Amino acid sequence: MSVQAAKHDTNMADFIGILAYGSLLSDAGEEITRCKKGLIENVKTPFPVEFARSSESRGDAPTLIPVDVGATVRGNIILVDASIEEATNMLYRREIHQVGSLKNYKEPKPEYKNNVRVKALRDFHGIKTVLYTDLSSNIPTVTAETLAQLAIVSVARAETGKDGITYLINAKGFGIRTALSDAYEAEILRMTGAASLDDALSQLREKAGK
Repeated sequence: MSVQAAKHDTNMADFIGILAYGSLLSDAGEEITRCKKGLIENVKTPFPVEFARSSESRGDAPTLIPVDVGATVRGNIILVDASIEEATNMLYRREIHQVGSLKNYKEPKPEYKNNVRVKALRDFHGIKTVLYTDLSSNIPTVTAETLAQLAIVSVARAETGKDGITYLINAKGFGIRTALSDAYEAEILRMTGAASLDDALSQLREKAGK
């Protein structure tokens, strides 16, 4: 674990932390980035994570979420100079793709399984409060084959760079390895006949006219 601090006259523990283990690693959004004061790198998530949610904004591609059974992954804690309420709202807006709006977080009712939930870890890696998003899986059967099928189809459906294969490539680049990620990658290569994920992405973009 390493720490990159941007403010030396404030105790690191006084900042609010945001746990990044998916797309937040490469794109935290303007609001969070503006309030960022430091980074704790190479932090293991305190819960298993898997590519277990199909994201409509990514052409139904699989995305990483907390799960009950699986493998913990490597992530970062983004330290922000904000109140818990402000940080919660920023994280929520980023998750629902409404950064810069006036939308504020409201705890969903228990029966609303598809809604974004913002949860908090206490005293995690020396930070008093570390926030993270929690969503339920909406993929009936999470297998490597199912994930590969969703990722492949998403290339034609999603905005360029928002598809599942790009998401997987980025996750690998940050050292994220889930219980299914190796088999998931292998299935993409098998189904496309490609030698690498980059090759698979190029082929699928060409087919989609992108």
